[in-house]
Amino acid sequence: MADRRQGNRSIWKNRGRRVATGLNVILSLILATAAVLIVDVMASRHYARWDISRQRYYQLSDKSQQLLLSLKGQVQVVVFFQHGQRHFEDVKALLKEYEYAASRSQALALNVEFVDPDRDLSRVRALASDYDVEDPNVVVFDCEGRRQYVELSDIVTYETRVEQGHIVKELVSFHGEQAFSSAIHAVVQPEKPVIYFLAGHGERGISDYSPAAGFSAAARALRRDNLEVRSLIPAAVGGIPADCDVLVVAGPSKQLSREEVELVADYLNRNGRALFLLDPYSRSGLDGLLERWGVRVAEEVVVGMTLTGRELVVSNYGDHPITRNLRNVQTMFYLPRMLQPVAALNGGAHQVDRPTVTILASNSEKGWAEADPETRPPHFDEAADQRGPVPLALAVERGTVAGLDVEIKPTRLVVIGDSYFVSNGSLKAGVGGNIDFFMSSVNWLLEREELMAISARDPQRVELGLDRHLVQLLFLLSVVGVPGLVALTGGLIWWKRRR
Repeated sequence: MADRRQGNRSIWKNRGRRVATGLNVILSLILATAAVLIVDVMASRHYARWDISRQRYYQLSDKSQQLLLSLKGQVQVVVFFQHGQRHFEDVKALLKEYEYAASRSQALALNVEFVDPDRDLSRVRALASDYDVEDPNVVVFDCEGRRQYVELSDIVTYETRVEQGHIVKELVSFHGEQAFSSAIHAVVQPEKPVIYFLAGHGERGISDYSPAAGFSAAARALRRDNLEVRSLIPAAVGGIPADCDVLVVAGPSKQLSREEVELVADYLNRNGRALFLLDPYSRSGLDGLLERWGVRVAEEVVVGMTLTGRELVVSNYGDHPITRNLRNVQTMFYLPRMLQPVAALNGGAHQVDRPTVTILASNSEKGWAEADPETRPPHFDEAADQRGPVPLALAVERGTVAGLDVEIKPTRLVVIGDSYFVSNGSLKAGVGGNIDFFMSSVNWLLEREELMAISARDPQRVELGLDRHLVQLLFLLSVVGVPGLVALTGGLIWWKRRR
């Protein structure tokens, strides 16, 4: 009986130990879970971030961070990106950095939504018509109906070359930060800049949807950049409106009247901004006005490197904010006119009165200015032609003085000897950097080039110089050597255990 009682006490004692152990385990789990939750909450509120990627694609510059802290508004970001696209993760990670930076601002809210065009079909249908999105891989920034579109071509730049009979596309630069910061900056502005296109002289029309010569695609690109686009007949409104931020003269085939030229001259003298796209074989009546601003419009056409003989491939750019991001990008022009920088006829004695003329684009040393455009194919004539490089696009600025801390709105002009390079036909072909050149010109005229200073991220390349013998050696080591060593080790262990 005593042994039975002692056995029962032992059983109860063991059960008590097991219960105590179980309660201890449960309590430890509860405490551990509580500690994890506390650490998680503290980490979500107080944490540090590091970008450990090699390319540093996602580390925002101080300029972007200060910009986000200074802006006000609620920005909706809709990312129409295929999740299998090569740069989807880059875009996603970069936008997370923008969300984090905006969360520190008291006045800016950034809401990001990812929509996969291949999977979220119902969401795509609901948003595509509202945001006017036709193609995938585009990011839309929206603030109170003001929208900015950033496409894949605005984020990455590729260089295409031929190697051993194969076309190779190599990533040259990633400039997502520049594109996203510019888009956010544009949509939070309460007023849209107004771009007027001169009409009534055979200019290319912003409502012309003809496949070749129309300018509707260029107008759409401007609207997608949060700009107001309108046509202008000066006689109908009594001059150039006061709200004109940029005047565009796109390929006039008829001459402007003397009164209209004087209106344009008066607009420029009042710190105006203008983009002149002047085609060959036509007289616009603007030659004298432009020469007073330091630009001579010549009759010769610029020829040089070409693919089919009808266009001019240009990759020779000047040092200017307009062309700063066109590195490794080609622009195609179509029989552009030669433009010559000259001493401005209205240059005053003071530096502020002297227009500064900068060459934006020219052909190479192998090209020339053809004096007889009817020659097919064109050939260089030492007596009549001018050897390259020959300018075909110029930028003019008057009113800024280096070293003086004064706020003077300068007059700015961009003159390009071709208008077809941004026509519907050219943009539909998607050639080179035509739309980039055009939009950069407009943004510089609008003084929106401050965000162009955000530098692109160049991918770091690690190249191994391996000859054929080293490649074969690596193949033998990885395919034969390593598996053979593992098999040999296993065999030795098995043989030793058997003994």
